[in-house]
Amino acid sequence: MFNIRQERLFSLEEILETSPRESYSLILGALDINPLLQVVSKKAIFGAPTQLNYPAMIYSLIIRVVERIPTIKDLRKRLKNSLEFRFDCGFTLSDSVPSEASYCRMIKKIHASSALANSQDNLVLQAFKEGFIDSECVVAIDATHIEARDRKPEKRQEETPVEQAPKKRGRKPKAQREVWLKEQEELEKNRPIFEKKIEDQLPYSFAELEQQIPLDPQWGIKKNSEGKNVFWYGFKGHLLVDCKNQYVLSSLLSSGNMNDGKMAIPLLKGLSERHPYLNPSHILMDAGYDYAPIYQQARNIGARALIDYNRRNEQLPEDKDKYFRPLCQKGYSYRYDSYDPRYDTVKYTQPKECKECPLTEGNTCQKVFKIKVSSDPRKYTVPARGSDRYFELYKQRTAVERVNAYLKEYFQLNNIRHRGKRAQVDFQFSILAYTLCKLAVDRLNKSLSKAA
Repeated sequence: MFNIRQERLFSLEEILETSPRESYSLILGALDINPLLQVVSKKAIFGAPTQLNYPAMIYSLIIRVVERIPTIKDLRKRLKNSLEFRFDCGFTLSDSVPSEASYCRMIKKIHASSALANSQDNLVLQAFKEGFIDSECVVAIDATHIEARDRKPEKRQEETPVEQAPKKRGRKPKAQREVWLKEQEELEKNRPIFEKKIEDQLPYSFAELEQQIPLDPQWGIKKNSEGKNVFWYGFKGHLLVDCKNQYVLSSLLSSGNMNDGKMAIPLLKGLSERHPYLNPSHILMDAGYDYAPIYQQARNIGARALIDYNRRNEQLPEDKDKYFRPLCQKGYSYRYDSYDPRYDTVKYTQPKECKECPLTEGNTCQKVFKIKVSSDPRKYTVPARGSDRYFELYKQRTAVERVNAYLKEYFQLNNIRHRGKRAQVDFQFSILAYTLCKLAVDRLNKSLSKAA
């Protein structure tokens, strides 16, 4: 057992390096396995009796992620060669090592259900009840690329173009234009929800959006640290993370070509519907999420969105600085003072340099500016862009990047073994294993701090 008298607290890396006999009981102790057993266990009393130890099989799949065992084949090899490992996973001497087909059938049943997502939600609820997650928390959203095991599609050979009649240039006649507009309207109406504009997602519930998320692997593109485009074939993992204690509160998997901004509203709806006891104060995102409907959805759940401004070739107004703060006649920026919730306005006061300016005596420069946030929520945030409080809050966004790094380095997120839509099972097992380890570390540190 751990020595509870030591004053030093444990980290996530240290509990993963602890001996299995001590760490497995701490990690798996928080998991309620009954929902998963109800999905995979035999439902009828007829037929041959079940010879498989389903609890041990489920535990072994989680331990495979924790121990970074790459495949089910390697997991079975470890179970065959190590009696100690078999006992640690929950198997007995009378249990035979399950075949790969048995594991595949069980994973197929788990994929067809919502048991893993429900288990993750129960762990978040436990962490909240034990005080590891604050009710009014600050959360961050980000996406990470995940390569697929599916065969990458070959490049299409250039086909010889078919000779077509040249299209007539110019404006269509009125009769043809009306027909064309009706056709375009019908096409837009019949498109999948994630091919429409982001604002079209607002009326839908989380369950409706989740069902329509494309999960087939596709080519994705991102910029690396050098500013160069990097391509990958696979998926994107989208996470909503508590910035203080780094718990994954909401997560979704999508095709690799999905725009990051189109997954923000489903994540926020999932947070409010699955965890109604959480009331986040601020939601932090990078410039890829700078869309007005995302600000609106954040306000719908009672939070404020702080998102890096994406200029999109927009020109700055002459009377504003780069943070959209008013400028005085000498070009100094006004200072953010406060926010008035009654009128939904941010207040700016005169710059410090204006105290000695002769223009203030004749009231040439305006002393106070009050601007409604609803006039342009992308430009005017709470707290205002450019203020010390804004930068102080936005620094916490690195928490979601840290969680992405943990998931890839320690929890097999970069080792998706299943193809197609079943890759979602690997994604959910990685997040479940991470949350179990995080909860075990927090519980252990809490007991150590009490003993000290």
